[in-house]
Amino acid sequence: MRISLLEKLAKKNNTFTFADAFKTTKVQRDVLWVILSRLEEKGWIERIEKGKYMIIPLGAEKGKYTLHEFIIGSLLVKPYCISYWSALHYYGFTEQIPNTVFIQTTSRKKKQKLEVFGVKYKIVRVKPEKFFSLKTEWVEESSVNIVNKEKCIIDCLDKPQYCGGIVEVAKALKNKNIDIIKLLEYAQRIGNSGVIRRLGYLCDLFNKRIRLPEIKTRNYLFLDPTMNHKGTRNSKWRLTINLNQEILGNLE
Repeated sequence: MRISLLEKLAKKNNTFTFADAFKTTKVQRDVLWVILSRLEEKGWIERIEKGKYMIIPLGAEKGKYTLHEFIIGSLLVKPYCISYWSALHYYGFTEQIPNTVFIQTTSRKKKQKLEVFGVKYKIVRVKPEKFFSLKTEWVEESSVNIVNKEKCIIDCLDKPQYCGGIVEVAKALKNKNIDIIKLLEYAQRIGNSGVIRRLGYLCDLFNKRIRLPEIKTRNYLFLDPTMNHKGTRNSKWRLTINLNQEILGNLE
C-alpha cells in the first residue's frame, strides 16, 4: 500500500499534502499518518512542515536532496506569491543573492520566519488589496506564483526592508523593459503614499516620465527607512533623501 500510494502521488507532483494523500487512498486518517511516518523513516519522503511532504527520488539520499526554494515556499502558505528581494533576483534586477526567500500572502500564519532544509523563509502578510498581478512561472517542472516585474518594484517601494533597501529597487527601475503605465496603475492601486513618493523621486532622478498624483501632505517620509535617518528634504515628494543621490544616479 505504501509503495502504491507513493507512486500515485509522484505521478501528480514531487510534493504533496496530507489532504492529497488522503484523497488518493481510502485508509483512515490515523492509519495514513502511520503510513507517512514509515515512508519518512525509510527515506522515501521528507516532511517540509506538518502535513506537507517532499518525495525523495530513487537514488537520492534523504537529507542531501531538496527542491528549488520557490517550490518549497509555495507549500508554506496559501494564497502565496514570491515577491520582494526574491523576485528582484529572479528577474535579474539585482546581483545580490538574498539569504531569505520572501513570500507574500493575505493569510495569517503563526510563524512568519521559518527555516526548511537550511533555507530561510519570510512570510509577509499584506492586505487583500495589495495582493495582485501574480504570474505563473515554471521552476524545475513545477508551477509557482511570482509577482510580475512592475508589481515587484511596487512591493519593494511599499516595504523596502524586504528587498535590501531602495538601492536595489532603483536598479530594477532603471531597466528599460519596465512598463511605466503598469507602474503608475499599481502605485495608485496599492494605496500607500510612500510608494507614490519614492517612485516619483526615483523617476525624476532617472528622467522617466510618469504622471503621479500630487503630494498634498506636509509630512515627510524617509526615502529608505532601512538607512540612517539623516538627509536633505525634497519638498516635491515630501521625502527625506537619506541616500547619496550620486550613488543612485550612477547605478547600472
